[in-house]
Amino acid sequence: MEKKAKIYVAGHRGLVGSAIWKNLERKGYTNLIGRTHQELNLLDAVAVREFFDREKPEYVFLAAAYVGGIMANSLYRADFIYNNLQIQQTVIGESFRHQVKKLLFLGSTCIYPREAEQPMKEEALLTSPLEYTNEPYAIAKIAGLKLCESFNLQYGTNYIAVMPTNLYGPHDNFDLERSHVLPAMIRKIHLGKCLQENRWEAIRQDLNQRPVEGVDGNASENEIRKVLANYGITDAKVTLWGTGTPLREFLWSEEMADASVFVMENVDFQQTHGEGDREIRNCHINIGTGQEISIRQLAELIVQTVDYKGVLTFDSSKPDGTLRKLTDPSKLHALGWHHQIEIEEGVKRMYQWYSDNQEMNR
Repeated sequence: MEKKAKIYVAGHRGLVGSAIWKNLERKGYTNLIGRTHQELNLLDAVAVREFFDREKPEYVFLAAAYVGGIMANSLYRADFIYNNLQIQQTVIGESFRHQVKKLLFLGSTCIYPREAEQPMKEEALLTSPLEYTNEPYAIAKIAGLKLCESFNLQYGTNYIAVMPTNLYGPHDNFDLERSHVLPAMIRKIHLGKCLQENRWEAIRQDLNQRPVEGVDGNASENEIRKVLANYGITDAKVTLWGTGTPLREFLWSEEMADASVFVMENVDFQQTHGEGDREIRNCHINIGTGQEISIRQLAELIVQTVDYKGVLTFDSSKPDGTLRKLTDPSKLHALGWHHQIEIEEGVKRMYQWYSDNQEMNR
């Protein structure tokens, strides 16, 4: 990519998109385009076409998506498949119509079968059934990567699909109903500590910034206690979903951004599959660490980082989701990129960011 090329980052305010934007700026790219959801609704095909007609981006990072944790995926199944299919179809379709030079599509490792052999290679795609709880989201992401692959094969485009593992980092979603596991646990354990220490100013500040079920910091103590208890947060203990036994892999979002920019700068579609393959498929690239930690171990690491003195319990009546989901990043390693930040350092950075963000919004 040329430093002055017009680059559109779809989802530039999100967890990954904001990190990609910062990475591009740091590397000297000067012509970046971003639109908030209020400025451009990616579900609106007409609005997206008008945006591409007007701006004519040369490169596209498709980091925009409708995302959430296991609770949100279970409750809003239609939203997860419909919204993501629509976002992908409009942005990839307009990229093709406007002859975008290169596009990077960000998916998720939830595309792999529930019982996939571990660690998961790209070749595991579509070999057996998906995890039920996030099946709609996974199907949408599979459709997105196949859309990229099919445009490349039929029209000679250069669209690369990358499948990141579980991400966390600055600007993550800490909503207790919709967030992913790591930020949700950080917020729950933080609020549990505040309740235990009777720090009501901190609790009200937290809820003013991120209300829970419409309850903000202006509510009564009883109202706040009641809504937090719905999410397993009380004075004496914090209760998390599931058994704590599933194993998960986590990648710092700024490293995901660095890997994404690396791929856009250095990798073309021809490098994502073997030469002379009779059937060209599984051209996507896993982005991960190749390392895993149990949910219980992660929770204990957060307890230690937050310095929480209460009791941590697990509600085994709630679903665990996929029991193990470890990527094989050897394809990416062979292309020349490796992660640097381990989970212990990442959790410290994450809680520091969360604490600093609370302070800034006082």
